Amino acid sequence: MKNFKIFSVFVSLIVFSCISSDKSGHISTEIPSESLENFGIAIHGGAGTILKNQLSDSLELAYKSKLEEAIRQGHLLLKEGRSALEAVTATINILEDSPLFNAGKGAVFTNRGTNELDASIMDGATLNAGAVAGLTHVKNPINLAHKVMTQSEHVFLFGAGAEAFAATQDIEMVSTDYFYTKNRYNALLNMQTKETTKSALENKSPFFDPYIRASKFGTVGCVALDKNGNLAAGTSTGGMTNKRFDRIGDAPIIGAGTYANNATCAVSSTGWGEYFIRGVVAYDISALMEYKGLTVKEASELVIQEKIPKLGGDGGVIAIDRHGNVSMSFNTPGMYRAHMDKEGQLEVAIYK
Repeated sequence: MKNFKIFSVFVSLIVFSCISSDKSGHISTEIPSESLENFGIAIHGGAGTILKNQLSDSLELAYKSKLEEAIRQGHLLLKEGRSALEAVTATINILEDSPLFNAGKGAVFTNRGTNELDASIMDGATLNAGAVAGLTHVKNPINLAHKVMTQSEHVFLFGAGAEAFAATQDIEMVSTDYFYTKNRYNALLNMQTKETTKSALENKSPFFDPYIRASKFGTVGCVALDKNGNLAAGTSTGGMTNKRFDRIGDAPIIGAGTYANNATCAVSSTGWGEYFIRGVVAYDISALMEYKGLTVKEASELVIQEKIPKLGGDGGVIAIDRHGNVSMSFNTPGMYRAHMDKEGQLEVAIYK
């Protein structure tokens, strides 16, 4: 009996420690929300041949500073209890507004000397998604993709039709001059010069041109887990330098460049789009988790380090699972990337 009384007192103390009262005297036995909340965010600014000796110290600092600015904005929204979709959109906006990345303001030029932008976004809670491609006047393509998802019955809109829809929404439009940056335009001229002076390329597909191959990267993306346990992913890009024939890569294609499912993970891809489309990369990672029980890291590594290289492609992904675990896998020399967890621990990196 004595032992039972001691045990009863011990249990009472535990229960009492979990009970709190508000200012009105009402008793609450709820577990503090802080112990249940989990969230996280990861971003990328493109993968490719990014080498230490190719970036000056000042340019490397500029990239890292912009990555940090973007991810801190998304992390702040998540910390405040905002949705993963809000965090993804706001974070990508910052990257789209920077000339450093091949998205929005920093979009590369097509063979015609124009800028054509693509984006997609997906809600892991509902599997709803929105995507746009071939934009020429939308300042922030990810915002229009979000509107397609939430304000239309469609998933994917293209070109003039997508911009006609944008005109019916609260979407900021700009002149084509907004997207001009000297570095991107010079890259187009240099590539076209090399094309015309290299006769060996005359009968080759442009996708196997080594100069085009080296310029195909430069997408931005974000994945997030919010405090409600919802996942979201978004991707935005200016496409491939010197692209022809209204080529569209993987970035706006749900399942290839972007995918989110609360049951598994959220993924944003960056790389050689043709192969990421063929490999349905973003969905493949989710499927490996769902059907084979792989972790987000195991699934990402299998797809990026084994499956895509076997097809002949390269690039990388960022992914976050429903528990907040993050994978940032790439098979290129570098990938602009950053990650923040619920504790606010920040990782920013460029090279392997």
